Amino acid sequence: MPAPLLEISGLTVDLPPGADRPHAVEEVGLALAENEILCVVGESGSGKSVMARSILGLLPPRRLRVSAGRILFKGENLLAASAARLRQIRGGEIAMIFQEPMAALNPLMTIGRQIDEVVATHLNLPRAERRQRALELLRAVHLPDPERIIEAYPHQLSGGQRQRAMIAMALILEPAIIIADEPTTALDVTTQAQILALIRELRQRHRAGILFITHDFGVVAEIADRVAVMQRGRLVEWGTAAQVLNAPRHPYTRALIAAVPNLDPPPPRPYDRDSVLLQIEGLDKAYRSGGGLLGRRQRVVHAARDARLALRRGETLGLVGESGSGKSTLARCILRLVEADRGAIRLDGVDLRRLSRRAMRPWRKRLQMIFQDPFASLNPRARIAETIAAGPMLHGVPRAEAFARARELLGLVGLDPRAADRFPHEFSGGQRQRIGIARALALRPDILVADEPVSALDVSVQGQILELLAQIRERLQLSMLFITHDLRVAAQVCDSIAVMRRGEIVEYGPTAEIFAAPRHPYTRELLAAIPGKAWTKPKTDAVAEEAGSGR
Repeated sequence: MPAPLLEISGLTVDLPPGADRPHAVEEVGLALAENEILCVVGESGSGKSVMARSILGLLPPRRLRVSAGRILFKGENLLAASAARLRQIRGGEIAMIFQEPMAALNPLMTIGRQIDEVVATHLNLPRAERRQRALELLRAVHLPDPERIIEAYPHQLSGGQRQRAMIAMALILEPAIIIADEPTTALDVTTQAQILALIRELRQRHRAGILFITHDFGVVAEIADRVAVMQRGRLVEWGTAAQVLNAPRHPYTRALIAAVPNLDPPPPRPYDRDSVLLQIEGLDKAYRSGGGLLGRRQRVVHAARDARLALRRGETLGLVGESGSGKSTLARCILRLVEADRGAIRLDGVDLRRLSRRAMRPWRKRLQMIFQDPFASLNPRARIAETIAAGPMLHGVPRAEAFARARELLGLVGLDPRAADRFPHEFSGGQRQRIGIARALALRPDILVADEPVSALDVSVQGQILELLAQIRERLQLSMLFITHDLRVAAQVCDSIAVMRRGEIVEYGPTAEIFAAPRHPYTRELLAAIPGKAWTKPKTDAVAEEAGSGR
């Protein structure tokens, strides 16, 4: 057997005093071969990213410290390498693709300048040759119009285009190892499929070893040769993709796989199919930019075109589609956070678009929203009880009653009511999402609008939140508009689905029918792009206690 490109043995990284455990990574050992994709799987806090950043010496020095172990790259111990040697290796021999390209890219530099900076640091080439190499690589990662992209700033590109630009930057010097840290987590299913296909293609072309960090088992099923599972800093299971995906041995691995939503919709739920609560008729919304002076042409983007939907009492209606399809704009128009250009929004027969802001106020409590990022939507300076009680108090509920209701709702969403006096930063991501749900329920709405409420969560936390929403829906007889780009989630949660593309609803019907026999080519394209679609989950005997063991 040839020597591995990368060999990690006994790696231990210490956390600062006062942390929830002594080590971020504890005695981890891994090996990565040439032309291999090794997927490292685990939830947030499992140590995946810390382990990966240790390879390139990218840990924050005052917070995390490598206390034991070796990281051998082609036989050289990177933990003993000088700062100058690490600078040579970074980008040149080992490259990293970060999870969020908008945060990793410099907003003040064009894509071309950022790629050129990597080449100029490592190679003594003329500027014209460096530019030509960058253009060739932008074509290789299938970016449209490389001449435009190379002169563009990060904010002028879509999420998928920014991720491709980061991949181009990582590959420009043809490194031996590529570390990809959750590179597809925030992407639409079709863009995700394109990035995964690109990574496989680049692996074959460059024979690079790829360390791919993810919490998505669908992605693992799509691209992995071998899999390593991490839990609370320790490696608990490893093996070939077939072994780990189809016959998981460790209870934690079995629990993670059990939490992956199935693609087969469950049997139809009973709800009142004859009672329409919310009716959307001919809704249009367009955004306009440019125009005016100097003869500039006005740019018009139709976020919603002639949208028509009916939400029945007790029903969960899914709104699916890629980023930019108009899902969130349509939801915000329904809530009148954004004003539509035309159409009707009828709640119990009353057209909300015809109401003044003052007349709309009593109707707002019947429509409440759960946001995608609870941390951004919660006031960091307000205690949780204040945040939840603010809505009811605004509508005339006495303070003592509103705070009592807030504590009651914390119990309903599975949190300790005694946590009411804590601040948002003192909770985990899943707990903050539960707080967001409690805040939405505080006004006792008829309709919940959930905008990508689980897209940023680990698979097991995602399962807990979806189960919580299902329980609340049944207990309170709520209707829900559920916005998502994750078709696995849509299959399990939604009674009906509306598929949006470029502002238009191109297909609409019962979930089981759309998954079994999609009519529109775009719907078929979305379903075909689901990562790991061909993988059939094994039946596991993982129980709830095992899911939480050691966590």
